[in-house]
Amino acid sequence: MNQTLLEQYMAVVSTNNLYQRNQAQWEYLLESYMGGIEYKRTGYLTRYVNETANEYTARVTSTHLENHCKSVVSTYVSFLFREEPDRDFASIEYDPMLKDFLEDADMDGRSFDNFMKEVSVWNSVFGLVWVMVVKPNMGAVTLGEEQQMGARPYVSLLTPLAVMDWRWQREPNGRYKLEYLKYAEEANDSFSTIKEWTEVDIKTTVVNHKNKEVTEQMIEVNGLGKIPAVMAYNHRSPVRGLGVSDIADIADAQKFIYNMTSEVEQSVRINGHPALVKTAGTEASAGAGAIIQMEDNLDPGLKPFVLSVSTDTNSIYAAMKHTAEAIDKMANTGSIRSTEAARMSGVAQEQEFQLLNAKLSEKADNLELAEEHIWELFAEYQGKVWDGEIEYPGSFNIRDTSMEIDRLVKARQAATDPRVLQVIDHELLELLGEDADMIREEVNPALVPAQPPFDIHVMVNPETGEEFYARTEAEHLRYAEMGYVHKDED
Repeated sequence: MNQTLLEQYMAVVSTNNLYQRNQAQWEYLLESYMGGIEYKRTGYLTRYVNETANEYTARVTSTHLENHCKSVVSTYVSFLFREEPDRDFASIEYDPMLKDFLEDADMDGRSFDNFMKEVSVWNSVFGLVWVMVVKPNMGAVTLGEEQQMGARPYVSLLTPLAVMDWRWQREPNGRYKLEYLKYAEEANDSFSTIKEWTEVDIKTTVVNHKNKEVTEQMIEVNGLGKIPAVMAYNHRSPVRGLGVSDIADIADAQKFIYNMTSEVEQSVRINGHPALVKTAGTEASAGAGAIIQMEDNLDPGLKPFVLSVSTDTNSIYAAMKHTAEAIDKMANTGSIRSTEAARMSGVAQEQEFQLLNAKLSEKADNLELAEEHIWELFAEYQGKVWDGEIEYPGSFNIRDTSMEIDRLVKARQAATDPRVLQVIDHELLELLGEDADMIREEVNPALVPAQPPFDIHVMVNPETGEEFYARTEAEHLRYAEMGYVHKDED
């Protein structure tokens, strides 16, 4: 093989040191999130000593995976996009390409909202994803010609596994600028299409992995004058170009539960099918009513016997349960993903909700920043300056409404002070979605029992002058016992 061609191939497929150090971890996170057959093929199930390949394959096949990674990520995304982001497009509001972009952002049928959900999913898995905002150069001179040709900006999502090399340059004003980016646009076992971006040009190379050679190469001018790449962080890390994954630690706990699930199955099999110890000449069959034929001159000390092993699956289940609880603590989802809410105190539950709210708020802020950069590039491609505003929800109302109502009802039954009762009624109405202040001002007759009829009395605390409404005979008697008088008697 021509050495020059090999060197050219190796240069194209090369990756930087940061990619090489993190590639195995990224693959592990991807497989932990995806689950299924890919997870089983990777050998995360610990192999026993002297276990044959067929025995190991059978054990892998019979062991299921409890995919906590996907559950946690799905929980986060469901809260983040429970309400759509508020977008003010300002000067690009009437851009002819905007509607098409919002309906089909990636030229593959996905709306921009769905695309941002995908960004949220994968940056939660990897800690960071790249978004390329590209506009094809079809030779159009005016925006009208571009519209007729369908040449408009579109977005592409790149996981860290696809981005092979990148370089940053520190500008005099202190800002970092991306000066080089290389990623695999399409890849399979035989061929890959690799793009290399600089501020000046775009190089597209097709490589043949079997022959280890470059089969095609094309260079075009970068008309934008910059690399249109956006880094969408999940949580920032100290290293530029790397993020903090939500499932890095959860994946390890998930792998432990996966292995313990196999141990449970093996324990049940051992208990139900103990090992039979016999000489080679002794004939035996397995199953109920089995017959064992021994040799006539067999030494009595060599007679067959069952090797019984006592295994306790309760300890294994306890370990699995503890690990699942640890996952919920790491993810702050104990009150959401499981029945943990039934055992947690109100203070502990409220604290967990606050921690989860803080985590979701940070994720929303990073998504908001990434989307701002996407729209800046979109506007620049269209010859405009982005002056709009994107706002993701800053707080997520995470609360167990039914539990709070139950607590307030119990508190109301125990309360006697009318002021406390009014506060509880106010909170109950708010939880039920009513405007408690408006109802109180209007003194809604619907709150007054129809049977028996009772005229509402205004009772006054003679010491403070505070007024209270007695809506029932029982409330009237209670106020009277406390020394309150009718307003007209005050």
